[in-house]
Amino acid sequence: MKKQLLCAAAFMLSAAAMPASAASAAVERAKDQCVVGEQADGYIGVVSGKSADNALRREIADINQQRKSVYADLARRNGVTIEVTAALTAEKLMNQATSGQCIRDQSGTWRQI
Repeated sequence: MKKQLLCAAAFMLSAAAMPASAASAAVERAKDQCVVGEQADGYIGVVSGKSADNALRREIADINQQRKSVYADLARRNGVTIEVTAALTAEKLMNQATSGQCIRDQSGTWRQI
């Protein structure tokens, strides 16, 4: 637990340099329309029952690949798993979701903020 808290502190210091929240205008619009959203695993996903065109899906895949790379780097530097780093990031990003956006919690349920 102490190691996770240290990772959280290190993560918060590193978060400003992280592309995890950086997204294109199309992805941001899709978030605002609850077509895509932040997930508890630290990645962006398409909301159940919604459709995303191929261009949007490619952008989501690119963002998620960038996130995975950053998570791996942070995890290595802090001596924790990628999953721990991704979950800490997810918590922060989900807390930053604005009214009307959707998030997917740890149970896998999508809900609109």
